Amino acid sequence: MNPAASAAELALIHRAAFIHERPWSGDEFASLLSSRFVRCLALDHGFALTRSLAGESELLTLAVDPAHQGKGIGRALMQNWLDTLPADTQTAFLEVAADNLAAVHLYQAFGFVEMARRHAYYHRKTAPKADALVMRRAVTHGQDSDSAPQIPKSG
Repeated sequence: MNPAASAAELALIHRAAFIHERPWSGDEFASLLSSRFVRCLALDHGFALTRSLAGESELLTLAVDPAHQGKGIGRALMQNWLDTLPADTQTAFLEVAADNLAAVHLYQAFGFVEMARRHAYYHRKTAPKADALVMRRAVTHGQDSDSAPQIPKSG
C-alpha cells in the first residue's frame, strides 16, 4: 500500500479485516483524513488511523488484510504510531472488541491496560454482540529502553 493510501484503498482493507462489524466506507475515511488531527500510517497490506489532540492520541482503527495477518504488520503499525506521537502527548488510548484476542494481546504487549468496558457495544451481523474494551497507556517521551514495554518478536 502506498503511504498516501486513498480512502478507497483503506475501505477495502477495513472491509476485509472487519467481517463482523460494519466496515467504514471510503467517504468515512475521506472525511477522517481531511482532519488536520488525523494521521494515516500505512504499510503494504495494512494501516492505522490515529487522531491526536490536546495531549491525547487515539488509535481510531488498525486493519491488516487477513491474508497478511500474523506477519508483524500490526506490530509495526503500533510501533510507528507510538514512536511518532506529537511531543505533547501524555496518553494514548484505543478501543477494541473484547473477543478480538489477537488485537487485545498486541495492545497489552505495548503496555495498554483496560480502563473501561462497554457492555454489548459492538453489534454484529452474524455473531453475538461483543463488549468494547477501552485501553490506555501513559506516554513518557524520551524514556530509556529499560523502562519501555517489551514487544515480543514475531516467530
